[in-house]
Amino acid sequence: MDNLRFVLVIVFAMLIVLMMQAWEADYGPKPPVAAIDSKDAEPAREDLPQAYHEPGKSVESGVTPLTPLVTGDQEPANPIITVTTDVIVVEIDSKGGTLRNLDLLDYPVEKDNTAVNTLRAWVGLPVAEKNHAPIRLFNADPDKLFLAQSGLIAGDGDNAAPNHYTLFNIEQQSHTLPLGQDALAVPLTWTGNDGLKVTKTFVFKRGRYDITVTQEIQNNTGQAWSGRQYSQLLRLPMAESPVGFLTGGMQAFDGGVIYTQQDKFQKISFDDMANNDLEVSTLGGWTGMIQHYFASAWIPPLDQENHLYTKALKEGHFVIGSYSPAITVPANSTAKLSSRLYAGPKIQPVMEEVAQGLELTVDYSVLTFIGKPIYWLLNQFHSVTGNWGVAIIGVTLCIKLLFFPLSQASFKSMAKMRKIQPRLKDLQERFKDDRMRFNNEMMALYKKEKVNPLGGCLPVLVQIPVFMCLYWVLSETVEFRQAPFIFWIQDLSVEDPFYILPLIMGLTMKIQQSLNPAPIDPVQAKVMRMFPVIFTVFFLFFPAGLVLYWVVNNTLSILQQWYITKSIAAE
Repeated sequence: MDNLRFVLVIVFAMLIVLMMQAWEADYGPKPPVAAIDSKDAEPAREDLPQAYHEPGKSVESGVTPLTPLVTGDQEPANPIITVTTDVIVVEIDSKGGTLRNLDLLDYPVEKDNTAVNTLRAWVGLPVAEKNHAPIRLFNADPDKLFLAQSGLIAGDGDNAAPNHYTLFNIEQQSHTLPLGQDALAVPLTWTGNDGLKVTKTFVFKRGRYDITVTQEIQNNTGQAWSGRQYSQLLRLPMAESPVGFLTGGMQAFDGGVIYTQQDKFQKISFDDMANNDLEVSTLGGWTGMIQHYFASAWIPPLDQENHLYTKALKEGHFVIGSYSPAITVPANSTAKLSSRLYAGPKIQPVMEEVAQGLELTVDYSVLTFIGKPIYWLLNQFHSVTGNWGVAIIGVTLCIKLLFFPLSQASFKSMAKMRKIQPRLKDLQERFKDDRMRFNNEMMALYKKEKVNPLGGCLPVLVQIPVFMCLYWVLSETVEFRQAPFIFWIQDLSVEDPFYILPLIMGLTMKIQQSLNPAPIDPVQAKVMRMFPVIFTVFFLFFPAGLVLYWVVNNTLSILQQWYITKSIAAE
């Protein structure tokens, strides 16, 4: 039993190392990104989608460049439209109607910690300056390029249609969602030389991160026009954080994702995109790019067959998107194509309303079946208390109640083990030169006293998956980002600034250890005594929310174990 418990604790310590390294990888300093030469800042035309099952065929074959699409040194500066709602500020490039520089107003890069600032000022230290700028999701910076593009692809023999290189006409360069108004429409228009007219309209809604994009086609050419709608995300991968010792691949996923009716949610890494171009057809579905806490996704209509694709471009950029089936617009008639773009935080209830499977972008790894109930339970407590720290305490209580019978039996076994510890030591002394005889006598004593030598290992086994799952919930759930608890804990997703919680955790671990029977092997006993110190050091760099769970869990375990040990001793 002693050897097995020792191995379990070692395994648990290794898991702590894995998660610590992964957390440092997520939040540690990022290496500088090599600057992209300005002449390569604009992607080549290869980023336009091609017809499904027609690789190598240019979508611009037979298309004559139109007057509004000006290239070369004479190209004018494109007017930029700025749209402001209550939750986002986004720029729309009149060239193609591309969305760029989208800022999430409710999510600053950093926020002030009043307690830390007060202490630093009190001891005479300068107050650290924080970056209060909002998180920028889409970005026109060539070093951080991330754009949402859309357009039309004309069929063979048809006149050209506007794509994301085409210059549109705009009404004004600034739009703000007025107070008392729930929606804001921003139109862009384009008219070809032959009379084809396209009006691209972006519709923004109050309090929402999904944007509806419609493309109305007015065919005044005198002949039928055919074509498709496409929508795609073009991105330069984020700089990879340094890989630490034994990271175990536990970093938050950063790359492409798709959802199909056949295979449901799938991750498409940038390496996958570089090796093979994706071509998939599905009813409905969607494509997107995800990163830590935030996601972007194009959602085409659910009632049509959409073709999903990926491309790796020469400049190191990657494209993921979809295009619709071909439609035909008769002469002197109109047609409207639409899609939706989600660009915002990975809030699961919000994403569930936007598209089926979109909430799966919140990745709880292989423990999703445990993470989903824990997240739901956290939400229930938060809806009552309004505090995510209190919600963590509530979930910890529920987990303890759920496993109460198991932990009760385990602590009883450990209490009995503690009671017979002197007799085990006596046997060890009597049969120190006969290991086989000692093992036989020890098992006989266990049987006589009805002690389960493996019972004390059960609490460790139970806590490992829960602890791992809670790690993923805290690291992937955007609601915990910059969420305050009490006093000096103003962000549950990062470490305790004063390291008070880790020290309390180490103390509770030491107290709990004192209630357990010590290993008979003196070497193991010395190693076990070091674990509270080792774990305290590990937990210094863990998010405060995770340490809070461990402190509450340890405290409840101490009370339960103390009561059981006292009862067994009284018997």
